[in-house]
Amino acid sequence: MLELKEIVEKLALEPIIKEIDFTMKIKGCYIGDLLSNVMAHARESELWLTVQTHQNVVAVAQLLNLGGVVFLEGHLPDENTIKKAKEERIPLFSTGNSAYELAGRLYNMGLTRGKS
Repeated sequence: MLELKEIVEKLALEPIIKEIDFTMKIKGCYIGDLLSNVMAHARESELWLTVQTHQNVVAVAQLLNLGGVVFLEGHLPDENTIKKAKEERIPLFSTGNSAYELAGRLYNMGLTRGKS
């Protein structure tokens, strides 16, 4: 597990919501854009890497108690999505990296995904 603050700093993730708990522990990451697949396979306290930016992303992150959502390849959520994330206290980040690049860097930092 890694502290969210360390991940954000080392990977230069851009926080979209500033009022978040940067001390939470992140257990792994899940990459996916199909919401039903994310709901079936992502795990609590993981970062979700996606290009999806609509409000349903926040609902899935809240339902699964994810550690945050990272929007890839420069994608940014709209104001309604940001507002909903603030209400639900879901950390949102953006990066210009692809899922492949970011997951590789997370892995190299020692973040792995164990069996459920």
